[in-house]
Amino acid sequence: MNRIIITSLATAISVLSMAQNTLLTQRVSELNFYQLPYQYAALEPAIDALTVEIHYSRHHKAYFDNFLKQASDLKLTEKSLNEIFAKVSEYPAGIRNNGGGYYNHLLYWEILKPGNRKGLSPTLNKAIADEFGSVENLIAQMNDAALKRFGSGWAWLVVDGNGKLKIGSTPNQDNPLMDVSDFKGIPLIGIDVWEHAYYLKYQNRRAEYVNNFWSLINWEVVSELYNEAIKKK
Repeated sequence: MNRIIITSLATAISVLSMAQNTLLTQRVSELNFYQLPYQYAALEPAIDALTVEIHYSRHHKAYFDNFLKQASDLKLTEKSLNEIFAKVSEYPAGIRNNGGGYYNHLLYWEILKPGNRKGLSPTLNKAIADEFGSVENLIAQMNDAALKRFGSGWAWLVVDGNGKLKIGSTPNQDNPLMDVSDFKGIPLIGIDVWEHAYYLKYQNRRAEYVNNFWSLINWEVVSELYNEAIKKK
């Protein structure tokens, strides 16, 4: 699988647009497997290269392949991810698990890179301050949600139906766009707390993985996701 390296904010936003906005409204028949925008070793030392390779090329790819097959079998290929997630309770569990696994991981890879706080936009920074008091408080609350998620799942930062930032979590490969979720919103950040996301390096030390996750946040992409989300409110 060829991989590209994001070298500028413009390129990052171009990839993002496909990832979060266009992707959710595309027909399933038009979807392609997401191209990882950096090399496997790019997230070291926080996440090791072997974990990224297995996580992306095996787990994520399997979710994508299984989702396409099941969607085809159920004649859902003319529907979008948004449409499927909005009524996912009406479909077999495989659509929920594999469709969620495909989308959730795509967002996860998009918001990671060796990053720093400088990419955080003034607009998002203000929203974080208004809702949580500071970025440090946001991180603490996200970490708490990730550590309290029993078993496998995700911790999320979303824009809710009122345009406010909210933190919550979902089990397995559920996400806040699904009708089955009691925590809803437009995702901005998703922390994967399935063991395959961290176990090779961290074993049972989920807290260490979650803390190190923040050293990789691509705040430019998260800020753009926020801008797009509030436009819809």
